[in-house]
Amino acid sequence: MTTASSSPSRRTDAAPGHGIDRSQPITITFGGQKYDAFAGDSLASALIAGGNLQTANSMYLDRPRGILAAGVEEPNGLVTVKARSEDDIDETMLPVTSVEATDGLEAFYVSGQGALDPTPDPALYDRKHMHADVLIVGAGPAGLAAARAALQGEARVVLIDKENRPGGSLLSSRTAQIDGTDGAQWAADTIAELSENPDFTYLSRTTAFGNYDSNYVIALQHRTDHLEPKHREGVSRQRVWHIRADQVVLAPGAMERPIVFSTNDRPGVMLAGAARTYTNRYGALPGQKIAVFTTNDSAYEAALDLHAAGAEIVALVDSRATASAAATAAAERTGAELSLSSAVIGTNASVMGDRLATVSISELDADGALTGETRTVDADLLAVSGGFSPTVHLHTHRQGTTTWNTEIAGFVPNDDVTGEHCAGALTGDFSTQGALDTGTRAGAAALAAAAANAGFDPGSGSGDAKAPSAQVADEAPLCGAEVKPLWLVPSATGSTDDSFVDLQRDQAVSDIERAYGAGMTNIEHIKRYTSIGTANDQGKTSGVNAMAVLAHMIGEEDLGAVGVSGYRPPFTALPFAALAGRERGDLFDPARVTAIQPWHLEAGCEFEDVGQWKRPWFFAKDGEDMHQAVQRESKAVRDSVGYMDGTTLGKIEIRGQDAAEFVNRFYTNGFKLLKVGKGRYGVMCGVDGMIMDDGVTMRIADDRFLMTTTSSGAATVFDWLEEWHQTEWPELDVTLTSVTEQYSTITVAGPKSRDVIAKVVPGLDVSNEAFAFMEFQDAELSNGVPARICRISFSGELSFEINVDAFYGLSAWKLVEEAGAEFDITPYGTETMHVLRAEKGLIIVGQDTDGTVTPDDAGLGWAVSTKKKHFIGKRSLEREDSQRPDRKQLVSVMSVDKKTVLPEGAQLIAKDADPTPKKGSVQDPVTPSNGQVHSYGFVTSSYMSPNLGRPFGLALIESGREREGEIMKSLVNGELVEVEIGPLCLFDPEGKRRDG
Repeated sequence: MTTASSSPSRRTDAAPGHGIDRSQPITITFGGQKYDAFAGDSLASALIAGGNLQTANSMYLDRPRGILAAGVEEPNGLVTVKARSEDDIDETMLPVTSVEATDGLEAFYVSGQGALDPTPDPALYDRKHMHADVLIVGAGPAGLAAARAALQGEARVVLIDKENRPGGSLLSSRTAQIDGTDGAQWAADTIAELSENPDFTYLSRTTAFGNYDSNYVIALQHRTDHLEPKHREGVSRQRVWHIRADQVVLAPGAMERPIVFSTNDRPGVMLAGAARTYTNRYGALPGQKIAVFTTNDSAYEAALDLHAAGAEIVALVDSRATASAAATAAAERTGAELSLSSAVIGTNASVMGDRLATVSISELDADGALTGETRTVDADLLAVSGGFSPTVHLHTHRQGTTTWNTEIAGFVPNDDVTGEHCAGALTGDFSTQGALDTGTRAGAAALAAAAANAGFDPGSGSGDAKAPSAQVADEAPLCGAEVKPLWLVPSATGSTDDSFVDLQRDQAVSDIERAYGAGMTNIEHIKRYTSIGTANDQGKTSGVNAMAVLAHMIGEEDLGAVGVSGYRPPFTALPFAALAGRERGDLFDPARVTAIQPWHLEAGCEFEDVGQWKRPWFFAKDGEDMHQAVQRESKAVRDSVGYMDGTTLGKIEIRGQDAAEFVNRFYTNGFKLLKVGKGRYGVMCGVDGMIMDDGVTMRIADDRFLMTTTSSGAATVFDWLEEWHQTEWPELDVTLTSVTEQYSTITVAGPKSRDVIAKVVPGLDVSNEAFAFMEFQDAELSNGVPARICRISFSGELSFEINVDAFYGLSAWKLVEEAGAEFDITPYGTETMHVLRAEKGLIIVGQDTDGTVTPDDAGLGWAVSTKKKHFIGKRSLEREDSQRPDRKQLVSVMSVDKKTVLPEGAQLIAKDADPTPKKGSVQDPVTPSNGQVHSYGFVTSSYMSPNLGRPFGLALIESGREREGEIMKSLVNGELVEVEIGPLCLFDPEGKRRDG
């Protein structure tokens, strides 16, 4: 196949091309140049097949760079992919190796960082939750073997893999066979066979990016980018999977490490395993004249495969002193010279470009120093292998520990994570048969453990599961011969400025030397001083090398003693759009509305946001502003009757034999002896003794309570109850259910409320004698709707609350409207409610409290039981500081001129404060320029009251109750206003209006 680019095609038919479909040619455009490709190509393989191996220059030093890897560990090649359709946006900072080539794809390289597309993303993103008995991460030979074993019983098995097809390392092998079948074909056949089992789920293109407590794995699936546009409609572009598994099998494989030497960042320096992958998986030969530099046997597999695909192997450079069988065989079959005890010490580019043209080779003495003459070899590709690092990231996400394995020169996971089973290269066994064996054992062990925990039949797979048999010609796994890592190849010039450790951050050995010279000896400190491992690739190719260079500097041979830098989620970069899912736009913070919302809208109601609720704020008539509407509503409630939508109050049902004990532990006052059919106001404190919420709780039955909370605090209180139940008092028999949205609540308040309720609930005796304050009764409305009627008041007026199923909320509201028409019943909103409650000195938690207010500070000392042995916050309330007489206490405040409305937050200062104190004056200053200003407190709520005939407010003031009648001052709009301190309750202090 010919390429549309100007470079000669590197596509070869001599390699198997396991990952591409040669019958489906496609065309992509990269950097304005067209390239021919096949379905199944990655963007990187398509470029390499087109002769383009060079990426954008490095971000900081502007050095030429090239594709190094073939997977998510790629540090150099970051691209921007142009919008795939009119309903798409540009995506940037994507590894060129992770983008699937599709017909018509357009992309270009970016140098270290890209620009976000400001266009709104119209694509659909979603999330899905799943439970599994056994979750397997990785669909290479180990993961597939684990899935086969785990499905021998009745387990629900989920297999996720970041690749677009199963097989893992088998896709990169030229000769692998499993049970006599080509390895790649065996992988495809295995998935097809397993998929016939309804208990099996296979998720391709799905990367597990986080592994959390109790085997909670989160993964990102790419669902549509590889599809033709006509097949994308209605399908989420990406999906975040939340998977809770009983057992997890980790089989993510291992990542090859580069070698640190001078000019190791040249375009044309590539990991040997990557060169093999591009050749065998994609049929793209990355070079014609290839030198191989290795510390282990694995690179010789790559050398033989590249040679078989038509490349000339010009040199085999091995750090080891003795030739292994694999090295000898590779030298004989390729005809290349084998240089032992040697290293590549530098590279050079061609005169006409930046790509590799020659490599310089030198021998090493027993101490690793350069010796002998340097020779130069012409090569357009240098395939390097510094060993492999098992991909321990997901294991360490769970705080799993690792051990340095000297045989493979890599960290391997310890068996210290509950419910986790490791398999394949992750365990340090890099052979194909080892992957099949460890995978089978891990799958069988996971099945047995899951069956024991869940009580299902493990079948025959938990004991004697047989692993498939692998036959791989020329296989040379790391565990088969000596590994001699070269952590730092000496430079012929003595400079380490161009011996790169982290290619994406442009960090070289010299940067680590500077950090070490500054006193840094901890790898975490080195990482932050140099920024190694903090870029888009998160140090996947640089982490271990950086540790090894540090170990060399401090004279430590055991890398385990240096320690491994911590790996944190996410394993790979992921878009915020995927995390947001559907929670964007209107769904980012969804507005909650009550069943009565249509009536409110029709009535021209203005709303305020309380938590997520849209609460009616005020109902303005034609020509009215907010102030006029609130004054009218407040007067109507006090003089006749009003009604309010109180649905948004939090409602939590608490059931169980220990419900009374449970409720009693949260409130400062007693609830254990509360009778069925009664309610009680309660104050809830945090462990610090400060008010966190309040509300009325009713006892529905001996083992059932209905707790009400503030509208904005409902979720917080529910979480608070659950936290104590689950972590501190799990022995209590209680069940908690949020029922806020299950009920519509209508408050009817005012002197005429009894008359309205009598008409709405004709069968209910609403007299004081039959229906006392803080009681409730189940009844039936005049329209046949069942309801719970409560005598509760947040206004100080005679008041009733009607609670009905939310489905009937609107009809019940209209019923009240109709029944109250003869009394000119008035709908009122939250602003009027605030005026009415403040006139009575009733608090709003979060407005009149700020996390430093005790019940006594708020005038609620009467609600703190002196008989209870325990409630949350009791010990803190008994502290000396909580009982200081000079604490800020809630009182009323009124401007002496009876016309100034004090702004909420206004500070209260001494009455003798003078804005311009005379020299030698002892008067308190007003402005900081004249000395420190002492604030005695501040206004928490402030309103104009038509019922008091003047403005008033509530304020937290030092020793406030002792200051009743005292005059203070407040700075309002640049002028000092005199303010009188009054009692907390200003309206009907005797409480006569409560009972009508």
